[in-house]
Amino acid sequence: MIKNGFKELNRLNVRPEWIDYNGHMNVAYYVMAFDQSLDNLLDQIELTRAYRDASNCTVYVLETHVTYRQEVKANDPLLITFRVVDVDDKRIHLFLEMYHEQEGFLAATSEQMILHIDASGPKAHPMPASILGNLQALYTAQKDFPAPDQLRAQIGIRRKKTT
Repeated sequence: MIKNGFKELNRLNVRPEWIDYNGHMNVAYYVMAFDQSLDNLLDQIELTRAYRDASNCTVYVLETHVTYRQEVKANDPLLITFRVVDVDDKRIHLFLEMYHEQEGFLAATSEQMILHIDASGPKAHPMPASILGNLQALYTAQKDFPAPDQLRAQIGIRRKKTT
């Protein structure tokens, strides 16, 4: 199931309280599942709560684009994977995928632009070399794999061409 250089980030189950009147997971909880999974990545790259408390630096999500591919329902097991699309000293461009862990289908994607900031400003602030190095190592390991179809997707109404 994990392919194209993606790495496992999180496993979770759809909670019954996340289900909407249509009988599947509400859109807000897709975003929440991606956001909670992002915390695992931050810990992995050493941008931990302790770092944030000691440095007064943190990250903000500047932009996110979520696509909903196939519905998931109560108690479905989910697997969240990620790729570092790009990184510089202040920004992280990520692409996350949500799979139904048992059935293997892609349920949703989330493309995110994240900014490292000095929270006292708040204003953009360079990441420490160690954290940036961790991100660059992930990026280097993942950069040569094919880009996901949804990467840099634009929203809009697709019209059929008339001839």
